[in-house]
Amino acid sequence: MTRRSITVPIVLLVIAAALIATTTQFTIMFNGPPPGPGPLPLARVAEALKGGVVPPSAQRRMSITRTSEDKFGREDERPSPARDAAIARLIGVPAARVHGLYQFPARDPDQDMHGSFTVALEDGDGWIIASSSFRPTFTPWHLARLMGMLAVLLVLSLLAWGVARRISRPIRELAGAATRMRLGARQPIPDKGPREVHELARALESMQERILHEAENRGAMLGAIAHDLGTPLSRIAFWVEQLPDAARLRAEADIEEMRAMLKAALRFTRDERSAAPHQKLDLGSLIESLVEDLAAAGTPVEVESGPRAVVRGDPAQLRRLFTNLIENAVRYGESARLHWRPIDGKVDVLVEDDGPGFDPARAEALFAPFVRGEASRNRETGGTGLGLAIVRSITEAHGGEVTLENRDGGGRVRVRLPV
Repeated sequence: MTRRSITVPIVLLVIAAALIATTTQFTIMFNGPPPGPGPLPLARVAEALKGGVVPPSAQRRMSITRTSEDKFGREDERPSPARDAAIARLIGVPAARVHGLYQFPARDPDQDMHGSFTVALEDGDGWIIASSSFRPTFTPWHLARLMGMLAVLLVLSLLAWGVARRISRPIRELAGAATRMRLGARQPIPDKGPREVHELARALESMQERILHEAENRGAMLGAIAHDLGTPLSRIAFWVEQLPDAARLRAEADIEEMRAMLKAALRFTRDERSAAPHQKLDLGSLIESLVEDLAAAGTPVEVESGPRAVVRGDPAQLRRLFTNLIENAVRYGESARLHWRPIDGKVDVLVEDDGPGFDPARAEALFAPFVRGEASRNRETGGTGLGLAIVRSITEAHGGEVTLENRDGGGRVRVRLPV
């Protein structure tokens, strides 16, 4: 299958836009602006001044007014005595009774009038004034052409938006797939779209293969190390039996702690590499059942029921996720409280405690494997350092995210999962 380059629709869009714009401009230019008023015959002005009424053929070109003041004319009009004399001859009155101002005084005074003008005829104690009508700069013709150009702009904008959406859709899908990538689970990479997007998808697929291969080798190595350390620990435990009671008890406690850490490391690597199929489940029922089991075993934990929230996931992994959070809350805050609420297509599960909260500077580091929230190396108070690492691994495997927060009187862990 031959894939088209991403430049093809862009070039076609540019060509189409140029073609539409050029056609529009040509149409406007072909139609041309409305013809301006032609020259006005001098006889029409003289006829209007003589009779005091504008002739029917010139009613749209000039107007007649009467005034007793001798101030008239426009700023861009200038006097022309020769033109005044020509008009006076046509009226049949002395030239001294005609006073005119003209935008374009002609060299030939008998030539038809161009542009604006104001011509006054002295009539007793007043003046009869003939003046050219004002022609607005923005005419209905201009308005029609402006609306046409705006319509073309709207069409081009919609066309550009459609092409941009079509070009960006495979890129958005590719970005979503890259966001959902995680260790331990292969994410299908969409390769729809133009040639450049297909090449990018192949590069991401290759990168995912390398990352998963490296992660698998790392997990296998860690698991092998943890497994092989079991044999030396068993030999050490045998020789510890010969120590005095006080030293033997301390040594056995240390050995049990090491065995617990090795088991946690093995389980962590095994869980990272396993990917059980997800199924629909009621998250609220799962949390309530887990809290009921832990409370029956003496764990100080409470749950506040919320709206029904159905998610896709692995029930065993989700139980382990919330078990780790509850154990951390009890270890550092003496008790745990859970509640959930749906928000914009997701569900937030909040696990709160009454402990000292989290150091914002170390909040992200606490999710790393073998990083403890408690400064001492005592496993009774600090754990193995894998709890939050397992929580993040399971959360991301379900397409969610986990954050550490502080609140008045304690800490809060927020797990956000898609519903």
